[in-house]
Amino acid sequence: MKTENWGSVAYAEAWNRQTERFDAMVEAKRTGGSYENSLIFVEHPHVYTLGKSGKDTNMLLGEAQLKAMGATLYHIDRGGDITYHGPGQLVCYPILNLEDYHLGLKEYIRTLEEAVIRVCASYGVEAGRVKGATGVWLATGTPHERKICAIGVRSSHFVTMHGLALNVNTDLHYFGYIHPCGFMDKGVTSLQKELGREVSMEEVMKRLSNELSALL
Repeated sequence: MKTENWGSVAYAEAWNRQTERFDAMVEAKRTGGSYENSLIFVEHPHVYTLGKSGKDTNMLLGEAQLKAMGATLYHIDRGGDITYHGPGQLVCYPILNLEDYHLGLKEYIRTLEEAVIRVCASYGVEAGRVKGATGVWLATGTPHERKICAIGVRSSHFVTMHGLALNVNTDLHYFGYIHPCGFMDKGVTSLQKELGREVSMEEVMKRLSNELSALL
């Protein structure tokens, strides 16, 4: 499994590059060709993405307002509702053939969650899951539940794209313009907010890459 760091890339470009990899892997599986599993890490400029099951009403700004704040909105082909990507957020796009890892889609999503839970624990931040809500959360089961990582994937022929978005040093104000992942009653957080200091993106990427590699 190859790990790549694309740096800061506009969302549309990253989506196109992902899709090319995804389509090539599906075709390689169909024809018996060669392919390579990969973990792609990236940061995006300010952007909102709305998944297949998302509701437009969870985006609270109009097109002109989005443009004024330098953000864009994309309707995309992953599961889940609406989320935000921006500077200081570590996004991971695994392009994997799940059959190589003997995983079904549900197990795969739990693997992504577990990797993030372990990364949070390595910083002394206790994280977990909320029933009926994909992703990684803090203060689970309390009125102070808050999300630190969103997860949304696309899978076809057991090949995956899209993935997870972990708030590291993210400006959380941008979540105030949406109902994150469709929830109106839950908050969001970041490693920076929980620890009270800026966290090295490079360090978090390394830890997340190691945890995903170990779990897979």
